[in-house]
Amino acid sequence: MGRSTFQPRYWVPLGLLVVVPVLALVRLAQTVDWRFLAGYASIVSIATFAVYGWDKRRAEKGEWRVPEARLHLMELAGGWAAAYLAQRYFRHKIAKTRYLTVYWSIVAAYELLTVDYLLGWPIANAIRRLAQ
Repeated sequence: MGRSTFQPRYWVPLGLLVVVPVLALVRLAQTVDWRFLAGYASIVSIATFAVYGWDKRRAEKGEWRVPEARLHLMELAGGWAAAYLAQRYFRHKIAKTRYLTVYWSIVAAYELLTVDYLLGWPIANAIRRLAQ
């Protein structure tokens, strides 16, 4: 576990995945204090990475585990990028297809929402019009 499995090749996909959300955060920082955005992102990311590590240690010891729903909630709260790194660093949750399906759905939702935000909400507005 750990550093030997945390290879640079994992950074390229993550780098590509965070480009659009970072652009959205830069735009959002024009209306929301950037310190709040940076602080929130840092706290959620550090907490997510730490909880993945804690859950992995507990799994190895056969102890009570963090519920998967709680891990997904942390990803949904903004820790999906840290979860990606933690999955590879701790080699945790990388073979559970059902878990990864939910995880990648969260990542896809983040990508879709940030693209929609950057384009001025065309998808959200279309859905809103259909719902009326």
